[in-house]
Amino acid sequence: MKKAIEPAQAIQRVKVGMTGLAFVLLLIGLASAIFSSVNRERPVAAIGAAKPDVVANLTNANTTDPLASAQKEPLAELGVAPSTSTPTPDTPPSAAKPRQ
Repeated sequence: MKKAIEPAQAIQRVKVGMTGLAFVLLLIGLASAIFSSVNRERPVAAIGAAKPDVVANLTNANTTDPLASAQKEPLAELGVAPSTSTPTPDTPPSAAKPRQ
């Protein structure tokens, strides 16, 4: 048969459990306070590092023709892959010599 738990032992177990629970809640609150204060601070700018407000306002200064860059095929230029564009003749069709 099981021996009945004494009331003093049950009270001691409840006290230990409640103390442990309070300690865990205290740790969670402390960690939450630390992390929330870190999120509110402005990031530290190191010397020579990129500045976020300047980087966010940069514009694309690309002055090249987008069609010219689209027609470049580096693999076709190297001879690794066939070209997908149609070759343009150097002379107009009216000036081409007829075949005999």
